[in-house]
Amino acid sequence: MHTDDFYGYIRNGFVPPWLPQSRHQNIVLLNAMAATAAVCARGGYEVYVDGVVGPWFLGPWIQAAQGQDLDLRYVLLMPDEATTVARATGRTGPMAMTDADVSRRMWRAFDAHERPAGCRIDSTGRGVAETVEAVLDGLAAGRFRPA
Repeated sequence: MHTDDFYGYIRNGFVPPWLPQSRHQNIVLLNAMAATAAVCARGGYEVYVDGVVGPWFLGPWIQAAQGQDLDLRYVLLMPDEATTVARATGRTGPMAMTDADVSRRMWRAFDAHERPAGCRIDSTGRGVAETVEAVLDGLAAGRFRPA
């Protein structure tokens, strides 16, 4: 699931999700994402969610997984701040958030917030293949459980 798709569904009243006034919108959409992922997982599908989900928004995911007896994993790919900003400003897709200041604020929010133990992968200096390998190895080893 690509979480940016959910934000694209809003036609009236959209607020960029990194702005403080987007909190209600973000909560509604994160609940919708978690419920959708749970429905697909209960249907027998392995679900991977690609998006920015701060540890402060894990509640809906944990509730959806527990309510459906699902094995939830939370993998936080978090390179250093400079790498994060460089990658963000290099994006080219539709609705891509490329603002360096916003990227710095988001990185700092993630860095300052308590994260579930063992759920972070530092992807600084790692290419896509190496990062995917680290994720798959961690999943196979039973890591990345947020609760």
